[in-house]
Amino acid sequence: MSWELLLWLLALCALLALVVQLLRFLRADADLTLLWAEWQGRRPEWELTDMVVWVTGASSGIGEELAYQLSKLGVSLVLSARRVHELERVKRKCLENGNLKEKDILILPLDLTNRSSHEMATKAVLQEFGRIDILVNNGGVSQRALCVDTSLDVFKELIDLNYLGTVSLTKCVLPHMIERKQGKIVTVNSIVGIIAAPLSTGYCASKHALRGFFNTLRTELATYPGITISNICPGPVQSNIVKNALTEEVTKSTGSTADQSYKMATSRCVRLMLVTMANDLKEVWIADQPFLLMFYLWQYMPTLAWWLTNKAAKRRIENFKSGVDADSSYFRSVKKKHD
Repeated sequence: MSWELLLWLLALCALLALVVQLLRFLRADADLTLLWAEWQGRRPEWELTDMVVWVTGASSGIGEELAYQLSKLGVSLVLSARRVHELERVKRKCLENGNLKEKDILILPLDLTNRSSHEMATKAVLQEFGRIDILVNNGGVSQRALCVDTSLDVFKELIDLNYLGTVSLTKCVLPHMIERKQGKIVTVNSIVGIIAAPLSTGYCASKHALRGFFNTLRTELATYPGITISNICPGPVQSNIVKNALTEEVTKSTGSTADQSYKMATSRCVRLMLVTMANDLKEVWIADQPFLLMFYLWQYMPTLAWWLTNKAAKRRIENFKSGVDADSSYFRSVKKKHD
């Protein structure tokens, strides 16, 4: 075999490998590092068993589904949110469908905006279970309103709840983890913690702030390799986040009950979150296409990402002003074009 033929064969193999990877990416629902960890990494069923996990925002959506999947792994659960009756419902389902007993689940009502209560809440968890292995910062609220129409109180509420509340609770738990020299702090961020999206100026700001805080905190904990920080950045996921989103006034929410079939199933998102925890990944992107592609464009081709974002923003704002659900109408059309 001549060298020329060998080089042609190598080039053909490289091209085929590139095509295969491209096809895999087009079907991906998470960043490639996370998908590799799901395929070849540590399993949640091996790594998370017997841990004490504190989940905020556990009364619905991602937090609720996380409680259900964790309950099957034999962990001790602390469920926190403001609505006690919803936490009781989640606890009952965990006991019915999981591998836990009554003593394994603590319901701990918590208001993230009441920062003076966070130290006492942390002490309550430590008194009940003796340790906190994983803190999942999942509580928060979204926003759907134009910046020019939005009361400053809305921005204050978003920062107080999404950012300062999360920072406050983390600071209460962190000394315990530093003392033990181990622990996992997992924060549910968002695709808009990386990119920009119209109608969500306050929400985007709070999520960008969280990403900056936890990335910097990770550098301060470099001398504690047993303490890991994970940022979870989901795209559209089936939940009540849009229904509960604030509008131009802090007392008003959208109340949207629009179709969510175009969004990722909550169970799939949570499974990938568990893989993230088991493998101590620093930041993960979880989204179906074409939303996953936007993560990569913003990271590696920001000029193109800005052009696409501005084109999409015009349509989304037009839909919003005409009274059409801005999320479902736009995202369904984008996903349909991709499919």
